[in-house]
Amino acid sequence: MFSQFKKLLLITSVLLFSQVSSADSTSTNPIVVLETSVGSITLELFENEAPATVENFLRYVNEDGYVDTVFHRVISGFMIQGGGFTEDMKKKTVHEPIKNESTNGLSNKRGTIAMARTQNPDSATNQFFINLVDNLNLDAVGNRAGYTVFGEVIKGIEVIESIGKVKTTTRSRYRDVPTQPILILSTKQL
Repeated sequence: MFSQFKKLLLITSVLLFSQVSSADSTSTNPIVVLETSVGSITLELFENEAPATVENFLRYVNEDGYVDTVFHRVISGFMIQGGGFTEDMKKKTVHEPIKNESTNGLSNKRGTIAMARTQNPDSATNQFFINLVDNLNLDAVGNRAGYTVFGEVIKGIEVIESIGKVKTTTRSRYRDVPTQPILILSTKQL
């Protein structure tokens, strides 16, 4: 009886270890932590689906390009946008724009991160936004380019929700700017 128990325990241990190992081996996507003045946001980036966009985002992360920027556009029930401006609303230096990858099969659902851009689909540089709700109208449809989703919040969803509820104002020509600045203090790729 005792030897049967040992066999069962050994089999259970092997199965449990193999499940943990396979879970670890499948999570090869880059992970980034944004430390903000209101809490941490952890992002998983989808490198296979949006390789140019992820490379671009990681470039800014690894160059500290997002440090001391603010979430400069907050629209409750829509999204929070950041990465492009300092606290005094000065634009940060940017690299060349990247090619739009919005036809990658990813959708602008609640908690996903996407690149902000102008009317030109291939104009994204450093600004990004995090969807507070499902914004499927921002997805590519037919010949119309969408906004490239390249990751999702895996920890800190409550932080983005709290940012989404802050009071906003107009500063200079910019609307929907939080009255109390919400800073990105540091970024780190894990």
